[in-house]
Amino acid sequence: MAGTPKPIRARRVSTSFDAAAPRERFERQPLPVQAVRMGVTTGFDVWARLSAVLCRHLGWYPRVDPYVGYGTEGYSRLICRTVLASPKAAAGSIGRGIRTALTVPAPRTRVTIAIDGEPIETVQLGDSELYDAPDPSRNLSSKYARSDRSGYLDLVAEHRLEPGPHLVTYHVPGRPLVPGPLYTLASSARIGVISDVDDTIMVTQAPSMFKAAYNLLLANPAKRASVPGMSVLYSRIADLAPGMPFFYLSASPWNVERTIRHFLEDHGFPSGPLLLRDLDPRPKTFVPTTVQHKHEFIQQLMADFPRMRFILFGDDGQRDPSTYAEVTRRYPGRVLAIGIRQLSPRESGLPSRRRTSTQPAPEMDAPVFYGTTGANLMKTMLPYLEHLRRARRL
Repeated sequence: MAGTPKPIRARRVSTSFDAAAPRERFERQPLPVQAVRMGVTTGFDVWARLSAVLCRHLGWYPRVDPYVGYGTEGYSRLICRTVLASPKAAAGSIGRGIRTALTVPAPRTRVTIAIDGEPIETVQLGDSELYDAPDPSRNLSSKYARSDRSGYLDLVAEHRLEPGPHLVTYHVPGRPLVPGPLYTLASSARIGVISDVDDTIMVTQAPSMFKAAYNLLLANPAKRASVPGMSVLYSRIADLAPGMPFFYLSASPWNVERTIRHFLEDHGFPSGPLLLRDLDPRPKTFVPTTVQHKHEFIQQLMADFPRMRFILFGDDGQRDPSTYAEVTRRYPGRVLAIGIRQLSPRESGLPSRRRTSTQPAPEMDAPVFYGTTGANLMKTMLPYLEHLRRARRL
């Protein structure tokens, strides 16, 4: 490569991962809401700057936290975050949520990235509200990239990789290399699974704000309970079509990504990328609602894998049925089946007299299966999927 490559300029990435939905746009909000949002974002910026000054006074410096990447043979989606940490702090360790939630971002930090030991030289930053396919005309050559104002780095790298697991290494000055997994999916893959995490596979009691906050911030992450039978169900589904990708959605912040990743490994769920939420308030996008967050990520996956059809899993505690109904209407023929876990009155935070075992559900253009556990769903959903496999539709 002739000459010295210029570093990728730090700029805001406006993809469906962090673009405000039309109704959530800042300029469409009433003036009081705009004022509150500006106050919150200004307060966050002040906190981040003061915390950064204190951390640097203590001798802390940037560290990179890698998140699970995914892509096809032709491109990879790589996400990581740079934060300030003590010299002895290592990426990948798990702790109570209150500690990870208070991490201090290290904005505009240089990050060097390699896939299987090969340095990335061409990187594309998303620049539209819906992620576009890799476009060589917008590639920028660089030895490193810079994280944004909140420490996040969301990149698309072009390459030629064989389908299967690969290793991404991230490096910031003064720290050792940090590895992260990369799931490379065959572009010919026809079926994938998109699963909610909170109360679908992991007991969080998300509908109850106080219980969910306690479980997220104070509970021992090593003692997170799995919804009975769900890991067995997912493993049986994975056996139907070897290589079937699993994507996991959660309204939890990226800060707890490694905690959820360890949960999936410890409880035997099929491995796959985690798609979490950025809780750092920003003037234009602010903090996406849970429904908006799920819509955005499903929309992103539909665009990333246009030939893939999906099996969706969720629960009836956070409007997943209505969210998935909208998905089936927006993407006709792309959803094979939907599994909805029904929460108990205790999990939903509602007294039993206000909740029935079978709640009214919106009409969906795909078969829907209900059950309180993985075993319940397996009795009805698995025979249907096996029928699709025999009919060569899976």
